[in-house]
Amino acid sequence: MTTKQISDYIFNKEEVVNDLRIAIESRHASLIGRKEVFMGKAKFGIFGDGKEVPQLAMAKFFQNGDFRSGYYRDQTFMFAIGGLSIQEFYAQLYAHTDVKAEPSSAGRCMNGHFSTRSLNDDGSWKNLTAQKNSSSDISCTAGQMPRLVGLAYASKLYRENKELGASEAAKNFSINGNEVAFGTIGNASSAEGMFFEAINAAGVLNIPMITSIWDDGYGISVPNEYQMTKNSVSEVLKGFQKEKNTNGLEIFTVNAWDYPALVNTYKKAVELARTNHTPAIIHVQEVTQPQGHSTSGSHERYKSAERLQWEDDFDCVKKMKEWVIKEGYATQEEIDVIDAESLEKVKGQRKGAWDAFKQSMKVDFDDAVELMNRACKSAPENNEILRLSKQLKKTINPIRKDAISVIRHTLRELRFSNVPVKSDMSSWLEKVREENHERYSSYLYSESDEAALKIVPNAPVYTPNSPMVDGREIMQSNFDQIFARDQRVFAIGEDVGKIGDVNQGFAGLQEKYSETRITDTGIRETTILGQGIGAALRGLRPIIEIQYLDYIYYALTTLSDDLACLQYRTKGGHKAPVIIRTRGHRLEGVWHSGSPIAALLNSLRGINFLVPRNMTRAAGFYNTMLKSDEPALIIECLNGYRLKEKMPENLSEVCTPLGIPEVIRTGTDITIVTYGSMCRIVMEAAEQLAKVGISMEVIDVQTLLPFDIKEMIKESIKKTNRVIFADEDMPGGTTGYLMQQVIDKQQAFEYLDSQPVCIAAMPHRPAYSTDGDYFSKPNADDVFETAYAMMSEVDPDSFPNLF
Repeated sequence: MTTKQISDYIFNKEEVVNDLRIAIESRHASLIGRKEVFMGKAKFGIFGDGKEVPQLAMAKFFQNGDFRSGYYRDQTFMFAIGGLSIQEFYAQLYAHTDVKAEPSSAGRCMNGHFSTRSLNDDGSWKNLTAQKNSSSDISCTAGQMPRLVGLAYASKLYRENKELGASEAAKNFSINGNEVAFGTIGNASSAEGMFFEAINAAGVLNIPMITSIWDDGYGISVPNEYQMTKNSVSEVLKGFQKEKNTNGLEIFTVNAWDYPALVNTYKKAVELARTNHTPAIIHVQEVTQPQGHSTSGSHERYKSAERLQWEDDFDCVKKMKEWVIKEGYATQEEIDVIDAESLEKVKGQRKGAWDAFKQSMKVDFDDAVELMNRACKSAPENNEILRLSKQLKKTINPIRKDAISVIRHTLRELRFSNVPVKSDMSSWLEKVREENHERYSSYLYSESDEAALKIVPNAPVYTPNSPMVDGREIMQSNFDQIFARDQRVFAIGEDVGKIGDVNQGFAGLQEKYSETRITDTGIRETTILGQGIGAALRGLRPIIEIQYLDYIYYALTTLSDDLACLQYRTKGGHKAPVIIRTRGHRLEGVWHSGSPIAALLNSLRGINFLVPRNMTRAAGFYNTMLKSDEPALIIECLNGYRLKEKMPENLSEVCTPLGIPEVIRTGTDITIVTYGSMCRIVMEAAEQLAKVGISMEVIDVQTLLPFDIKEMIKESIKKTNRVIFADEDMPGGTTGYLMQQVIDKQQAFEYLDSQPVCIAAMPHRPAYSTDGDYFSKPNADDVFETAYAMMSEVDPDSFPNLF
């Protein structure tokens, strides 16, 4: 028998036997991987055993141009689509930092965190329609779901926006929106809010998104009865089932050990998604986990003997072997040969990965041994150096830390010596520090020619006839010109469409450019952001709106865990140039006037953090970032939309530079550093201070990440010898960041004649009403009195105490 039709899928022997071979190879890779961890060759191991067969079925229908957004159990799928070799699988287990050896993350992610590379070495896009694609995994449970929505949403945009789909811009990313986004998640993670939000969004949007739920009955040690109502996620999701004349999702259930049923289930689901953009859920039940959750524990501790026996009996690879024999595709003897060959292949690939990893460590180790030999000869009486040298040479499976730490310790011992080896050790340390910065700390931001810091700035141009308009009109005009010139740009968010956003920045643009390009969404910040990330991974240029900065916490996990570290964790293999548009700082009340900048700053390293003081600067930031290939958070001033500004003659060409503060008032007595809505308040106070003889130099930092890359603030302090840091975050928040950047990093402390001072908000959310704002946030009176007190200390005769 060479072919057989079961339901509507025709199997052939070569295909079935190849699938079985991949399943067996993957199982051996898992079993040996666990042993490698226990032998001390790797720090941690988490594997995909028990999930091999459903992943093979899914892989059959995964085509060029499609995208995966999965999690750390999907090794078999990656093997099957050709997105991962067994040697690369082990290279990640060992944390090999060569991107050619470990292309998913260059050793930056623990094993099981897969991705294909979407970018060329220069940061330009590959042709994603000519390869099978995987976005970059994150550990956070359900964290892959928001991005999955966006990957599928991109297909909808490419199909429905005919001008975009036919454009040159689409050719590397989509063929008529036919691409399907495949997501995978564990049963326990399906209890997360992100999962339900994503499923709901998929049903509303009608997007080609297939979500596979690997259900092995547990979340680590916790059984389903504690995870999900009715012990079943598909039962809970029945309300999402698509029915006649409704939107929704198709919901399938199938057992993990039933190879033909799995294949037919995926065939049907993928056909619906690819043709009709109907999303689907495939609840794969009766999954087993032969080695337990990970190398951190044993499932024998929490599973009964009966459960363990059932898992052995219904192991999907074992059941597939039984089916293959029963259907006549192979005999037991042939399977035994496949098993033996697979084991030898996996062992060989593992050895290749280990040998390459060890070789990558050898250069530094050999250098360190040679330097230590010289140190021992230079200081034969120093027993500690002799001990360190012996320690290094005895190290089993040495890594870079072993070599470098020994040299650093030895330099302590040589601190009173001037032997030549000391300077050689210092030079060597400097060299390896640079090399290891590239290995472990590069690509936090783009390093391509389109990096944000490489975009040429362009200042606004005014004439005597330039009109004064509301700030909102500047935003609307700039967005109008952006949408006119670039079909890749789209905007989504709550109220951005029909009413043109709550502050009218998109007023009239949905009617002009279509609902496909300026689109209202439900209240679901996490998946609004996810729509942006996934679409940006597929070549589009999203502007996603979080209506108020106070609401950004809903999306903070995805911002931090997924977007901010994307370039870093793939070492330049992926990019998602999303612009997150929001509005913040003072307005009214506890949840509409927040400025939680410090809470965001250290969560969002990897995202440009832009804080314009007015709408002209904001418009310039949008123009800059749309020329760049990096993500950005742009926080517009809530109270600035109805303030008058001059309309630039060259608005569409204005590019506000990143990392360059602007001196908005020159002075000689005190430098005051601020941003955003505080600029107006500080400028008001500076006018008042000038009347009493105090000259303030006011600096708007404009961007917090990057920050003052030319050290302009230090140059100002050299002149004034005094500095105040002012913002409306809570005490010790962003003012603490500003102080660290200027006093510590820029070393401006040596130019100070007075103690640096911070002005911040009260340590609570801002209260409602004008009085609430006055007593919660810094005001012009606070700024005046703080600056006056500083000068009073310097010259009490000219500036006697106010109180």
